[in-house]
Amino acid sequence: MKNPIVSTKWLNEHLDDPDLIILDASQQVNQAKVESQYQDIQIKGARYFDIKNEFSDTNSSLPNTLPSADAFAKAARNLGINNDSKIIVYDSLGIYSSPRAWWLFKIMGHSTVWVLDGGLPEWVKQAYEVEKIKKLDYALGNFVSKFKPELFKTKEQILVNITTKEAVLIDARSQDRFLAETPEPREGLRSGHIPGSINIPYTDLLHDGKFLSKEELEKILPQDNKPLFFSCGSGVTACIDLIAYELIENKNPKAIYDGSWTEWGQIESLPIE
Repeated sequence: MKNPIVSTKWLNEHLDDPDLIILDASQQVNQAKVESQYQDIQIKGARYFDIKNEFSDTNSSLPNTLPSADAFAKAARNLGINNDSKIIVYDSLGIYSSPRAWWLFKIMGHSTVWVLDGGLPEWVKQAYEVEKIKKLDYALGNFVSKFKPELFKTKEQILVNITTKEAVLIDARSQDRFLAETPEPREGLRSGHIPGSINIPYTDLLHDGKFLSKEELEKILPQDNKPLFFSCGSGVTACIDLIAYELIENKNPKAIYDGSWTEWGQIESLPIE
């Protein structure tokens, strides 16, 4: 399967696949201030993928920062993940934080990973099996990271790109934040956007917690032959925009600016529009 997403129907039919591991990448709090109505249940057999703690560099001053390859591999092994595991990630908001988990596996060199379209809300809607959230210990996996640095961009590379225009920088934040019409949800950040970036709010790519069809996405997403860099508030929803481009089979190189606006917006020497 080249497609980065799978349906709830597909997952329900493959629950007994011995190599399949289901990961719940839900976040307890999010900057969108959206609360899930499914706080205490999970898809049967799911394992909790803790983006904020286990799968971020908690020593960084920025939220959701990419962990080291070794730290990621250790946390993945603790969840019982192997190099040949087929991984399905979901979250409790439909599509929100699960694409970040998908991208983390991709940058660590693991290709057999997919996002559950519609997430837990769609799973519940289809009346598939759920259970109370439970914390379990798993037999140690053998996962090894094979880090792909080309999928990651730093503020220095973004700064250079403002001049060279080598890549198109896409900002997944809401339009009012992009245009500095509303204050940033995180205190101490300037308002506005990175010069030359274009705004494609991640919410425009979704309907009822699921991705729009390929045909609908093609009408929204601009395309040319340049590489694509993706940014947002803290590197989470940028991954939604990236997956949308994968869904229209866009072959351009794609990378996430991990620091995103939380980094850029607090450094006075960096230019903004």
